[in-house]
Amino acid sequence: MNLRNTILIIVGCFIIYIVSVMGSGCAQIGTPTGGPRDTIPPVLINATPANGTLNFKENRATFTFDEYVHIDRLQENLLVSPTPKITPNITFKLKTVTIKIRDTLEPNTTYRYDFGNSIQDINENNPLKNFSYLFSTTSYIDSLQFSGNVQLAETGKIDTTLLVLLYKDLDDSAVLKRKPRFVTRLDKKGDFTFRNLPGGIFHVFALGDESGQKIYNNNDELFAFADTTVTISDKTKPVDLLAYSQVKPKAKSIASSAVATTDKKLKFTTSLTNGKQDLLSSLKVEFNRKLKDFDSLKVELTDTTFIPYKSANISLDTTGKKIIIKNQWQENTYYKLIIPKDFATDTLGVALLKSDTIKFQAKKEVDYGSITLSFKNLDKFKNPVLQFVQNDEIVNSYPLTSSTWNAKVFNPGDYDLRILEDQNGDGLWDPGNYHLKLQPEKVFAIPKKINIRADWENEIDIIL
Repeated sequence: MNLRNTILIIVGCFIIYIVSVMGSGCAQIGTPTGGPRDTIPPVLINATPANGTLNFKENRATFTFDEYVHIDRLQENLLVSPTPKITPNITFKLKTVTIKIRDTLEPNTTYRYDFGNSIQDINENNPLKNFSYLFSTTSYIDSLQFSGNVQLAETGKIDTTLLVLLYKDLDDSAVLKRKPRFVTRLDKKGDFTFRNLPGGIFHVFALGDESGQKIYNNNDELFAFADTTVTISDKTKPVDLLAYSQVKPKAKSIASSAVATTDKKLKFTTSLTNGKQDLLSSLKVEFNRKLKDFDSLKVELTDTTFIPYKSANISLDTTGKKIIIKNQWQENTYYKLIIPKDFATDTLGVALLKSDTIKFQAKKEVDYGSITLSFKNLDKFKNPVLQFVQNDEIVNSYPLTSSTWNAKVFNPGDYDLRILEDQNGDGLWDPGNYHLKLQPEKVFAIPKKINIRADWENEIDIIL
């Protein structure tokens, strides 16, 4: 082997060595995977004084956790029972949370601090769920419980934001003027449980409490009350409450909010869908401003040859912005709605720029489905009214006089069903009135959603 070949071999081996070392080094350089996400909530290591302390005489309590913590939405989460006159000061630092009691503690009383999910770790906001702290200013902890359920009377649904209130003050106006003695929350099923109660007689209420004052001072708020007082003992039965608001929300407008009052022109929209009129409802024409000097005789519904339908009823609704055209629509028939420019003016004296003719066609019966509903156990309801609901709005309602209900022509789609117990027979849900001690009418929500298919005989059995 000559010198040249020897040098080439040495150089080749050196290159191979360098490449292998660099490859090994590159394999060791990279971004750490970080491991699985931390999902473990903080763990309480120590409480001073201890949870459940008797003959409590301190003015503060400190909790130490196994990691750094913070407090989230304390005002929404913290419930103190009995309700203090002065709200305690809750602070956090590093791994500790401290309660500073600013109120004078009552003798012979069990106190309960429910933090909800407000105590969380710093990194991942994992909550310590339903953390509670107990102490008593006497030699024992009150141990009685009281439970029940709250539903929304109008829908039969659950609103977990409601609070349940217990008043030791039995004056009927106490809930309107003063804070309750005890407070608790609803779970996801609408159930509630008061724990560590003393015995005694209480008024029971539920409240939406949007103001955070825990006082029923607004008829807009959801509210519920028990018909009678409740005596708390080891034999107290659960109570069901029906929550209602005395003020109903305003109906949604079919007109786009973009058709604003800033537009100086008088404009309108219609309830037609792709130029088709529903066989089961009225035609609605809504204007961007309120009308005055409305002359219904100038608005005409005609056939394609401009012959008017004398049976059509044309009127202005109570808002003054919507024309309602009621008619017995014939399937697959073409219509014209003639709106002359001088039929009305708005409140500013503005009229349409020109007369308008709206051409449309009524839907076909095959666009609808027929439906037959068979109810089991309907007899347990008083004056039942069947409600069809879409997007939380009632689109149809029918009194039920037998266990079978049917309709030959029905709009297809998905529906929620409810049964209203119509106590006064007016066909509508009526709210309660605490001042008159009148409970709201109750609505039972049927859990199963139904689907109505077009051009189909839909037969559905419902067990109530």
